[in-house]
Amino acid sequence: MSGGRPSVWAPAAETVELVLGDGRHAMRAGGDGWWAAAEPLRPGTDYAFAIDGGDPLPDPRSPWQPAGVHGRSRTVDHEAFAWTDAGWSAQPLVDAVIYELHVGTFTAAGTFVSAIERLDALVELGVTHLELMPVAEFSGDRGWGYDGVDLYAPHHAYGGPEGLRRLVDAAHGRGLAVLLDVVYNHLGPEGNHLARFGPYFTDRYTTAWGPAVNFDDRGSHEVRRFVTDNARMWLRDYHVDGLRLDAVHAIFDMSAVHIGEELTAAVRDLERDVDRRLVVTAESDLNDPRCVQPPELGGYGMDAAWADDVHHAIHVALTGETDGYYADFTDDDALPRALRDPYVYDGRYAPARDRHHGRSAGDLPGDRFVACVQNHDQVGNRARGDRLAHLTSEGRARIGAALLLASPYVPFLFAGEEWAASSPFPYFAAHEDPALAAAVSAGRREEFAAFGWDPDAIPDPQDPATFAMARLDWGEREREPHAAMLAWYRDLIGLRRETPELRDGDREAVSVDGSPDGLLTVRRGPISVLANLGDAPAGSEEAGAVRLAWPPDAPPDRLPPDGVIVLDRR
Repeated sequence: MSGGRPSVWAPAAETVELVLGDGRHAMRAGGDGWWAAAEPLRPGTDYAFAIDGGDPLPDPRSPWQPAGVHGRSRTVDHEAFAWTDAGWSAQPLVDAVIYELHVGTFTAAGTFVSAIERLDALVELGVTHLELMPVAEFSGDRGWGYDGVDLYAPHHAYGGPEGLRRLVDAAHGRGLAVLLDVVYNHLGPEGNHLARFGPYFTDRYTTAWGPAVNFDDRGSHEVRRFVTDNARMWLRDYHVDGLRLDAVHAIFDMSAVHIGEELTAAVRDLERDVDRRLVVTAESDLNDPRCVQPPELGGYGMDAAWADDVHHAIHVALTGETDGYYADFTDDDALPRALRDPYVYDGRYAPARDRHHGRSAGDLPGDRFVACVQNHDQVGNRARGDRLAHLTSEGRARIGAALLLASPYVPFLFAGEEWAASSPFPYFAAHEDPALAAAVSAGRREEFAAFGWDPDAIPDPQDPATFAMARLDWGEREREPHAAMLAWYRDLIGLRRETPELRDGDREAVSVDGSPDGLLTVRRGPISVLANLGDAPAGSEEAGAVRLAWPPDAPPDRLPPDGVIVLDRR
């Protein structure tokens, strides 16, 4: 609640009280299950709601939880901040380089405001869009954020509403857009009181992380509004430039208009109102172009979807790993195909899944898909949180960067990737409920022990040291081999920025050739990328001026193992 008269949706309640200090004040029943207080509250007032005489509970739409998920809500004046970004509008995704960061580990202080200190470094790198991992209030003072429970409240440990506004405003001042990762498929287990207020969840479906959100059962009209209002709130009140929807495949909705389509339409309406570019991207494990197809073709109308198959194909080629879902990307044509088609599995049989998977992306351009060689999931869901640089050679990590930044997709970097950061990114949490904390730690050990890992070697998510080891060391950027990797990324991003053919999203213009000796050649307009993924030097007849090379003295006609050359043939 942003000041004004408190209200809450509680359709089954007999009574609802506004709790202020030790006092309780009866609220009035209105239409469609809504209750309203008699008087407005000043900004900065702590309050709670009590259902049928029960304990005080945070507001489902709480704008701030300064004492965490178990504390009271606090009103916020969204009009009080002095924004300096008038006239701002983000660059289009076709020109974007997205940079994902976790606020808590991005800097030593781990706050929104401290992140501002590093924005100039990202501008120098060539980044155009920041993507924040979820910041909605979750239990404890550290965590990934995907177990948020107060979806309207920026996390207290990061600096709350004021800190987030300062970060977004500072980013805009440097020409950086801000995207926010939001989770609408489930809520976290600790501090989740929504079911006490109304039918926010349904037993029609289940998710891997908890009860499914009710998007198509009785009472779902208000739950859908809860989500679309939340999306608009981040974009309107915090000037965020776009949203990334987590795990759309776990958003279950059999309605004629899927909530993904309804949310995107709400964002389009707001985009016209605020007169600046807003985007919606989606993570989906379905390889389904419906996310980005227009509504008139049965789609949701989103701007872009994650293309995990691209990551998987590059990862297997660089590391040789074939466990789990990587087993589906061992064919010789997996990598060449992924560099032309975001969905390697477009309806084909996937052995690891033991079923036909996906659907063709058709003629959708490459800028409708976001691709990476690292992200929080692919790094953090490993037992120890190993980054790519921990798994393969420096040369192969450089190959991955070149293939990504010369691809027809929107490139996506994970914070620290650009300098091959030594810090891992394991899963961490700080649940306050002892039973839940123990269950999370035990579950993590059991999950990875099944893959042959030593349970005692798996970092305990609840241990503060696990969080501490994930914190980036920015001083590494000045030392080798990190400084050279940073220069490599900076030059590749600069080449992409200077070369229209690398940013046009034209998948049809991508030419990929592989050879038995492991030489891979990717051509896009005037640019060729030659990468040796074999075990011996590989010859090439490619000619042109060398723009980038690894090793620096690599001859264009004889590329050593783990070597990559980017040629400009203009």
